Amino acid sequence: MISFGLDYHWTNQDSHFDQEERSLHINKFGYVVYLSYLVYAPLYIAGPIVSFNAFASQLDVPQNSNSVRNVILYGFRWILCFILVEFMTHLFYYNAFANSGLWKHLSPLEVFIIGYGVLNFMWLKFLLIWRFFRFWSLVNGIDAPENMPKCINNCYSLEGFWKNWHASFNKWLVRYMYIPLGGSRKKLLNVWVIFTFVAIWHDLEWLKALLGNSYFVNSVLLLVQLQSLASWFVPG
Repeated sequence: MISFGLDYHWTNQDSHFDQEERSLHINKFGYVVYLSYLVYAPLYIAGPIVSFNAFASQLDVPQNSNSVRNVILYGFRWILCFILVEFMTHLFYYNAFANSGLWKHLSPLEVFIIGYGVLNFMWLKFLLIWRFFRFWSLVNGIDAPENMPKCINNCYSLEGFWKNWHASFNKWLVRYMYIPLGGSRKKLLNVWVIFTFVAIWHDLEWLKALLGNSYFVNSVLLLVQLQSLASWFVPG
């Protein structure tokens, strides 16, 4: 509803912001297309999040950025990832330690190793889910944003981790919340508002609310550090 409403508004207003995606004719904003957007299985069940504008624009003109060969290779890589998950499930017992509570009796180093293993397993598990449904949509001619475009071990900051975990949701938040709320001009306030929304979107899980607030605090500290460095190198 948010995506449909704002895309419709920007189309009527001839907004420059809408130029980031393929332009959409006003006639596309109808009940049939909207219903198709809501119940399209590859994206509705557990797939990447795509804007209404991007979805509707590909109904008449299917994506051509991915060739048949690339789509087949994409599916083949998914099969390899599935085999890797099966391999890890049978030979690595990170989740067993975490779920059984045995980690409470381990040393801090061992707890760190188990936590690191669980995090990598979660990354691979969600990669399988999201890329399966993206592969499904690619077969249908709908190019949705890629979730987890970067390996979790290549994310060196909390901000990078967030942007590359549920990347399609991050793009959705930037398009429909962060920029309309003022963007970088009100970054700290917007981050707090957005992560509160994310916690509610996930059925108000307090762990995610805590993650959002920790990201907010991290942004504040980073801003303070940058200002301190600026005052150090630039004479007052």
